[in-house]
This record gives sequence, structure tokens and C-alpha cells, in this order.
Amino acid sequence: MNLKIAIQGIQGSFHHQVAHQYFDKNVQLHECSSFREVVTSLKTNQSDKAVMAIENSIAGAILPNYSLIDKNELHIIGEFYLDIDMNLMVFPNQKIEDITEVHSHPIALLQCADFFSQYPHIKLVESSDTAITAKRIEEGLIKNMGALASSVAAKTYNLEIIAKSVHTVKSNKTRFVILKNSNQEIPKELINKASIKFELEDNPGALATVLNVLNNSKLNLTKIQSLPVIETPFTYAFFVDVVFEKHKHFEKAIKILELMTKHFKVLGEYQSAN
Repeated sequence: MNLKIAIQGIQGSFHHQVAHQYFDKNVQLHECSSFREVVTSLKTNQSDKAVMAIENSIAGAILPNYSLIDKNELHIIGEFYLDIDMNLMVFPNQKIEDITEVHSHPIALLQCADFFSQYPHIKLVESSDTAITAKRIEEGLIKNMGALASSVAAKTYNLEIIAKSVHTVKSNKTRFVILKNSNQEIPKELINKASIKFELEDNPGALATVLNVLNNSKLNLTKIQSLPVIETPFTYAFFVDVVFEKHKHFEKAIKILELMTKHFKVLGEYQSAN
């Protein structure tokens, strides 16, 4: 029986690409309209695993997704870095002068703003997903409208790419995490990266002390993201990614951090994709 993978978006989306590249092309997709729906799919066992974007090299961290993973007790079991390539696609046999509107995800539109500044006649319209407009154009045989999406979306929905790689910063990557309800996925000896979460009081030196523990335990910090704890003013939650050579070094750090911090949690242990 094929794995069923929850993704935000539809076929042709970047989440779709990651699902097929991380697993294989035979997986079943559960297409979700929002990240919250992705979580529901996992929690209700409609899906076996899920793919979720967590940060982009240009736009930064997707903060709501950190909270979704934490509050719903999901576990990160893997990660995947995808090169993001934005292309302008249309119903075949049109020129860019014919296009009056381009629809895409707001982050995609932002990343391609310099390109569209050359074409002031084109109105930019936000949508929920990069691929959904491509599908809409094909189904409705819509002319004068463009979609900003991947080459996979163009192929999936039989559209013509009239401008390739229109994003301003060419080195554009998004990090996706692979999620599951349980944390046991790969043997301990293969694990070399972990995501943890903890809370600290707003006291001088509190975070510096934690960072010293990580360093002394031979962990290399690759990501730190803070979020205020809404229910407790002036208290902060920190989401941290660390890499290490030996799992015992991570285990040593955990024992110390559990005593030093509040609400300490391991969000996932997995293999680094870098």
C-alpha cells in the first residue's frame, strides 16, 4: 500500500515536488488548502506523513508553521531543500503584452517584483498557492491571465512558459520538513540533526547560558528562531536546530537543557539534508 502524504497545495505545487522527490512518485497525495488542514490530515490519520515548508532563504521563517508543529505535538522526521524556480506561464500562443493579470502566492509575487516592474500594465493578484492558478487557466481556457509557478506546474497543466526564472535572487531555496505523529523513524546511529523547543524567562544571560551548553556538548547550532509566548508576557519560546557527529552528544545536552529551561521538547531527530 502506497504512503499517503499530506501537502499544502495541489499537483504542480512546490510541496508536490518535494513529496515526490523525498519519497517517490508512487505516493498518494492528500491535497490540503492550508497548513492547518495538513495538520488535521495527520492528526486524524487521513495521511501517513506530511510535507510542510518551514523557511525560505529570501523570505525567512514561516512562523505560524513552527507553532502548528509545536502545539499539535507533531514530529520532524526529515528535511528537504528545494531550489525555487519561478516561471511566468500562460495559455498557449500568447505574448507577455497580452497578459493583464498574474496570480500567485504572495511570497512568489514578492520574489519576482523586479521582473514585473518592467510591465506596469500587469496587475499582480495574490492566491493561496503557486499552482492553483495554472490549473484554473487550463480548466477555464483563460487567456490574458498568467500564473507564476514551477516548470512542473506548466507541464502538469499544459501551459506555455513565456518567461523563465523571473525571481530576483537566483539562489532561492525553501526548506521543507517531513512530519509524522511519532518520532521514531530512523536508527539512532544515522541521526545527526535535531530540532528542539524550549522557553526562557526574559533574564540577562539566559540564552547565552543555553548556547554555551550546546557548544560544550559539541553541538553546532544551525538555526534559532524566537517566538513570544502569548499567554505569558515577556516569556519567549525558542526553536533551535542543531547538528552533531554523535547522538550521545545530543543526549548529554538534552539532560542539561531539561533542567535549565521550561517546557523543553524534542521536535524531531533526523538526518541533515545538507
